[in-house]
Amino acid sequence: MTVLGNDVWPPDPIKTERLVLRACAAPDRALVIELNASPEVSTYLGGPQPRDELERTVPEVPGQRPGFFVVELDGAAIGTVQLDPHEPERSPDRRAAGDTALGYLFLPPAWGHGYAAEACAAALDWFSDALPGEPVVLYTQTANLRSMRLAAKLGFTELERFHAWGAEQWFGVRSPAR
Repeated sequence: MTVLGNDVWPPDPIKTERLVLRACAAPDRALVIELNASPEVSTYLGGPQPRDELERTVPEVPGQRPGFFVVELDGAAIGTVQLDPHEPERSPDRRAAGDTALGYLFLPPAWGHGYAAEACAAALDWFSDALPGEPVVLYTQTANLRSMRLAAKLGFTELERFHAWGAEQWFGVRSPAR
């Protein structure tokens, strides 16, 4: 077990009105591969990764780290939410904004039902309890309108727009005082 702020990882599953967020387990390997191989899921993430490469490289139990949650709906895994170390290589301003970045991936049938908002809000609440006062940052392409709406709904405010990976990127921060 790992201690993260005031919490121990992995935590007890986090239950929302419709979802369960839990630590990753061996059966979730298929979900992680599907998410990363999906052309729809990776539209704004540089495109899908080759499935055969993922089959070779994804560990038996992926996401065994603090802040990596599998999201379940009615017992079926539908996506992941990650709170990962933020390591911007280019911008001191982005580095100063916060040490943790929010990421999320959901299977296309789960899109448009508010599951990402519900799961991300629950993960951010958990993070705020584990590390009080710590901000969280988020990157997305401005062309990803769903992600832009979710960022606003979750309380992220824009700090910068920049061009990278062939597209305009949006960078925002969620203040710890929420």
